[in-house]
Amino acid sequence: MGTNTDRDFASLLDDLFVAQPLIEESASKPSIPFDYLAVADELHSGRIKVTNDVAAAEYREASENFEAGFAALLASLDALAAERAEPEEELPSVDPEAIARELDLATAKVSADFSRLRRTFAFHNHPDRVAPHLRQRAMVRMQVANMLIDDAKRRAAKPPKR
Repeated sequence: MGTNTDRDFASLLDDLFVAQPLIEESASKPSIPFDYLAVADELHSGRIKVTNDVAAAEYREASENFEAGFAALLASLDALAAERAEPEEELPSVDPEAIARELDLATAKVSADFSRLRRTFAFHNHPDRVAPHLRQRAMVRMQVANMLIDDAKRRAAKPPKR
């Protein structure tokens, strides 16, 4: 297509319509033609007789084969699922002590340090930045982290007692 860039869309469509019969002629035809409508007509005409006993026997046989095949399929799917079992995702902790260790509040001394810790924690844990199934947990983690940072910030701002 890249060789004839000066051609318009209509001429490309014309080429496709000309090429379509060639493609259809070269396509292989079914080796066993089957006319579903003719079979339906035969069944409804009454020329083909099927007794209830024969139909019931065929239904039972097909049902047994289907159930066995379906059971085998389910067993293979279970085996495949067991092979692909992924380890469960470890959820981030909402324990205040774990969050305090994660924040490493001991390193912060001035207000700018606490602000940096808050931004860094929010960058990795904010509910808008995590997967939907973790949003509730992220919201709790953010609340705990903000509470811990605010508390540490107040303690750092107080003058030491003598």
